Amino acid sequence: MTITTRTLLVSAAASALMAGTALAECPAVTVADMAGVAPGDFPQQYELSAFQEAAGCDMTFSENPEIAALNGEIKGNPELPALAERLPSEPLVIVPYDGVGQYGGTLRALSNATEAGTSDFLSVRHVNLVRYADDLQTIVPNVAKSWEWNDDFTQLTFKLREGHKWSDGAPFTSADVKFWYDNLALDSKVIEKPKDYVLVAGEPMTVDTPDDTTVVFNLPSPKPGLLAHFATSFAQAFLPKHFLGQYHPDINPDADALAAECGFDTGLAVITAYFGNSDWTDTPTPMLNSPDKVDCLAKATYPTLESHIYTSETTEGRKLVANPYFFMVDTTGQQLPYISRQDELYANDNEVRILKLVNGEVDYKSQSLTLAAAPLLLENQEKGAFTIQLKPTIAMPAFSFNLTSEDEAKREVFGNIDFRKAMSLAINRDELNETSFFGQGEPKQYIGFSPTPEFVDPAMTKLYAEYDPEAAKALLDGIGMADTDGDGFRELPGGGKLVLNMQFATQGIGGEVVELVAQYWSDVGISTAVKEVTPDEYRSAQSSNQLDVGMWEKGQPTAIVMGNKELFVPPFENYFGHRTGMLWAEWVDSNGASGVEPPEWVKTMMADVDAFQGAVPGSDDQSEIGARLAKSMAENLPFIGTVQAPNVIYHRNALKNVPEFQNSVLRVLPDVPVPSGAVVLLGVMRPVGWG
Repeated sequence: MTITTRTLLVSAAASALMAGTALAECPAVTVADMAGVAPGDFPQQYELSAFQEAAGCDMTFSENPEIAALNGEIKGNPELPALAERLPSEPLVIVPYDGVGQYGGTLRALSNATEAGTSDFLSVRHVNLVRYADDLQTIVPNVAKSWEWNDDFTQLTFKLREGHKWSDGAPFTSADVKFWYDNLALDSKVIEKPKDYVLVAGEPMTVDTPDDTTVVFNLPSPKPGLLAHFATSFAQAFLPKHFLGQYHPDINPDADALAAECGFDTGLAVITAYFGNSDWTDTPTPMLNSPDKVDCLAKATYPTLESHIYTSETTEGRKLVANPYFFMVDTTGQQLPYISRQDELYANDNEVRILKLVNGEVDYKSQSLTLAAAPLLLENQEKGAFTIQLKPTIAMPAFSFNLTSEDEAKREVFGNIDFRKAMSLAINRDELNETSFFGQGEPKQYIGFSPTPEFVDPAMTKLYAEYDPEAAKALLDGIGMADTDGDGFRELPGGGKLVLNMQFATQGIGGEVVELVAQYWSDVGISTAVKEVTPDEYRSAQSSNQLDVGMWEKGQPTAIVMGNKELFVPPFENYFGHRTGMLWAEWVDSNGASGVEPPEWVKTMMADVDAFQGAVPGSDDQSEIGARLAKSMAENLPFIGTVQAPNVIYHRNALKNVPEFQNSVLRVLPDVPVPSGAVVLLGVMRPVGWG
């Protein structure tokens, strides 16, 4: 889920920012110096006409001197027309933080592996229809120029930008939004099961496109949080119909024949190669999956509206160049992004990643960094010419037991609330805080909302979170788990051996946290076996319902829950996080035809979250339902919270316009921080949609 940033970052290779010199008729307005220009309708950005009126100027546009060469690296792109033909008639004007930037340079990123630890890098280029401003409260225009709700939140209308173009120069229109929804998001041949957030209380919407710049979402029932979803999701509400649509048989009757020319079985196989079978915007492309077919295909990756586009991809990493048709400009008329290139390197070993950071081989990093790395990084800041920020987060490491384990003996134990209470009481959160988080965190229980909304009883954040090993042992005794063979560890109630296989990936949780929790559980007689695995191995085991214990950071604000109910519906999250009720999810999806029927508390929670999303935000009705949801989450412990502690944010000093990061009330992906702006695009960093 996304967050773009509006911090105009410039990499080391791009040299210093050129602050203070007007590069066009309009003044070099910055957040630091507004030069007497009145703020616009939205924080730190303007529509072009509004800025020209406020600044009393007539903007002249300019471009990156390298843009023609960069465009030449984008497979399938024609030669560039003049800049005026590439920008929308009303580009979005972004106000830099400290100074107007100088073009050029390469932003170097570091990820774990393909689709693992890549979210903070995706955040620096991502866009969606709308986004959250730096105040993390105000939804502001982004790809869409404006929006309007009807009175009962059953119709949401967006106006797009006239003349907006994809990265290959093709027009971006309302048809691209309708194509995404009708032909991809709802097509079971592409995505087997529609994502929760494209539905309203389980029912699909309809999309009308009365003209090229108008998109109307018609909802079967109220869902005010739909707008917040578009502001926070990595799943973009548009895809290029002109390219992907030619391979969809419902749009082009010759799709399969066209695909066969490039060695694909069907047109849908081409869409899968480019788009994957989900709406995650960071999937590998045919450059990696089908290198023998790339030359035949018109493009190596599908066109984008983001600040940068992929030009190469291998198992070692990926490279991107600036989008020559990007729709934002700075206050002097320079087309963004400032940064010409982005390089992403994969390093799945945590120690290797830390070494590269210490050596200054990376320009920006946050995801997959834990507080355990802070002392070494802080010690090397001056020598390595980088800066470390320690900022509060809303996420915390959480543990979950496989409530629908294929092993029925384990399923019976994991499904017993007294077992889960015992495991929570066995964790010494105060010691965990001191040992793993240097005393900087706050012990907490997981309640499904973070930060804690006013409508939640604060006592819920402490429920079963005290350290009481004797009470834990008594609970385990009470469910018939005793050490019958004298080896110091308890057997299952029926007498069989129980060993909790604790497989974890450092992308989602720190190894030091896992080791300590495993020891706490061993101390009350539960045998554990800890093993570090790759994120792909972790997710594969989870997908096949083979994990005993889920271990990943969790934390989502109310704004996300208003648009996405997956935390309260089996399996209680998605491929990228915890999934702890796989067979319950199968029962729900099949209307009871297969899988395992969930208990009543789960069914009640599912109904409550639908009601929560349909209620007017901030109303007494919504608050009452929200309090009930948090209470159910805390009392039933599908997830066990630990300690909410600061996160590490790294950037090289050569990057300019980097803001002070603030507590991210909108975080969607647990280990991606939100700067006070939120899009490391372009440099522009600002939360542009936790998408």
